[in-house]
Amino acid sequence: MNQSLTGKIAIVTGASSGIGRAVAYEFARQGVKQVLTARSKERLVAVAEDLDSEVIVVPADMTSPKDIRLIVERAVGEFGRIDILLANAGIYISGDVIEGEPDAWDQLISTNVTGVFRLVHAVLPHLVAQHAGDILVTSSISGHQAIHWEPIYSASKHAVQSFVHGLRRQLLTSGIRVGAVAPGMVLNELWGAVDPVEIDRKIGLGAGLRSEDVAEAIVFMLTRPQNVTIRDLVMLPRTQDL
Repeated sequence: MNQSLTGKIAIVTGASSGIGRAVAYEFARQGVKQVLTARSKERLVAVAEDLDSEVIVVPADMTSPKDIRLIVERAVGEFGRIDILLANAGIYISGDVIEGEPDAWDQLISTNVTGVFRLVHAVLPHLVAQHAGDILVTSSISGHQAIHWEPIYSASKHAVQSFVHGLRRQLLTSGIRVGAVAPGMVLNELWGAVDPVEIDRKIGLGAGLRSEDVAEAIVFMLTRPQNVTIRDLVMLPRTQDL
């Protein structure tokens, strides 16, 4: 029997734009109470005010251990528990390694990898204590194969994939499910897609996904019967040749 998400408590990182924002809207439609977090307070507030559900906003930087602890403290303090963690926040860097900026790589790894590790670590005791919960991480097709024009980003997503697989095995008897959603090209701000007309054109060609497509896939993963874990959901635009 599929699970209802009504009344569940979710933390969504990177909720001010892209996939995170789309998930916030989809969760609201499903009756989920949410803790929305991202770096921009103004953008978070704009999303929260547009949702017809119970939401708290926690501006946070995923490279800050103090901010990560605050997210979890606010979730438990306001709602009493955590049922779902969507570790979605991430940044993107492409280009040739020889021309890259190592300081920018450090920022990417701190956000895409270490931030995920720290947030999961902070949430886990609460999920373990209640013997239930879902941890989902936004990965990428780049986590399943190294893409030559984005080797640093690919490395970060390979790290996420290894973490998800190892963590899942550690939690097999805990009642906690762990998985990753790995989209191909998503036509949103992270990849520089902001023109609605151009986005619609590419969607019509099967050359990209909408953030909403990924949000719907995440809801699908979370609503499977409790005995079912979708460890990896890889989704691609119809014409993506990777």
